Amino acid sequence: MGEPLPTVTDLLAPLVEVDDRGVYFEDSFTSWRDHLRHGAAIAATLRERLDPARPPHVGVLLENTPFFSAMLVAAGLSGIVPVGLNPVRRGAALARDISHADCQLVLADSNSAAALTGIEHVNVDSAEWTREVATHADAQVGFPAARPEDLFMLIFTSGTSGDPKAVMCSHGKVAIAGVTMTERFALGRDDVCYVSMPLFHSNAVLVGWSVALACRGSMVLRRKFSASAFLPDIRKYGVTYTNYVGKPLAYVLATPERPDDADNPLRAVYGNEGAPGDVERFARRFGCVVIDGFGSTEGGVAISRTPDTPAGALGPLPEGIAIVDPESGTPCPPGVIGELVNTTGAGRFEGYYNDPEATAQRMAGGIYHSGDLAYRDEHGYVYFAGRLGDWLRVDGENLGTAPIERVLARYPDATEVAVYPVPDPVVGDQVMAALVLAPGADFDAEKFRAFLAEQPDLGPKQWPSYVRVSSALPRTATFKVLKRELSAQGLDCADPVWQIRR
Repeated sequence: MGEPLPTVTDLLAPLVEVDDRGVYFEDSFTSWRDHLRHGAAIAATLRERLDPARPPHVGVLLENTPFFSAMLVAAGLSGIVPVGLNPVRRGAALARDISHADCQLVLADSNSAAALTGIEHVNVDSAEWTREVATHADAQVGFPAARPEDLFMLIFTSGTSGDPKAVMCSHGKVAIAGVTMTERFALGRDDVCYVSMPLFHSNAVLVGWSVALACRGSMVLRRKFSASAFLPDIRKYGVTYTNYVGKPLAYVLATPERPDDADNPLRAVYGNEGAPGDVERFARRFGCVVIDGFGSTEGGVAISRTPDTPAGALGPLPEGIAIVDPESGTPCPPGVIGELVNTTGAGRFEGYYNDPEATAQRMAGGIYHSGDLAYRDEHGYVYFAGRLGDWLRVDGENLGTAPIERVLARYPDATEVAVYPVPDPVVGDQVMAALVLAPGADFDAEKFRAFLAEQPDLGPKQWPSYVRVSSALPRTATFKVLKRELSAQGLDCADPVWQIRR
């Protein structure tokens, strides 16, 4: 038996009297001591409102403000469970998420409340709420016994392939992520963690907020990510560590380059879904270490790069993780695309709240099915190939989208690429690609065909039949491309479309 996992409560306890470090937000600073007192007051306020006979679940639809962080503190001090709500969801879809997660109450700030039209909620920016919390200003900051397996938060999946699922995140899952990052990058009390990814998402909570607690340094919160404000913020607050998910590295790299970009305090950056070229360019331009890991909100499979990992690879295939044929379950040989599974069990996956069927599907046969496609090379390095829902069936062959996207991303005029299926008039799918071009660039179909013909790792069946040129790709609030929207629009879209493969 190994050491028991820490809890969020364990991470909070050493901060109770810290007054020289804490939370920076815009032009304000709150010491950890006062931040924990605010959390205790929020917990006491909510306890008066919640029915003790029902799950203590509270929906939070908030920007990255000190209140959101204090709400997470309240959870660690009380057992109240925050439910992260996605501001991109609207109307019946958002009401469905609130109901599905058994939220007794929804808290929203003024900037986020527009998504809640017709849905009852409490505005945490209101004078009434401020007065209500103030009546509990003397609430005791206590640290009740919490177990690593106790539910800390519900975090919805991004919903790129259907209705979002509420992933159960325990105290242990959140806390060990913070401790692991702290140890990995040798962070301590003098470090400053920058959290600009949305706190309703697992990336910000597990490898942003939790890291600030675990290292006992300070945290900078930004309402919403801003590429233009990134470097000024790093310098203003003395940031040494930050996290990301998806495209933020590319967005920062797109800002005008200056010769003094590397003159900043940033030491370490951790995230996932960054393009390999972006990771290398970001580290070089800003003089820091960037590590791009592979994982999901569920946490069933994790792969980390090593110093000798080839460009474009996720890392070596870890022990207990396999790539298998999705239909037969047999291991795939090198070069063959299959599903990433955890053959040892659930890993960090703790189930979907209120969805036993989806949980059972994820754990079919007693192994964790990630739903992610990948292949390995002859040396055991893993390459991402898309999602199971991204399969394209072209001329009787299954293709993953990610290998095609990696090739198309080399096109000199393209800044963003998404590959997705559209129906073939006879049977199966055709490959379609959406490109966002660099400012001032025009799409030239013949030039693009010539580019495709020059790519040695692009098979004939992987050639796009059609290319759509867009000003922007539809994305979730966590920067993931909504391919189902692109597929549904197909050729009948508002953007210009070129036929490439005849």
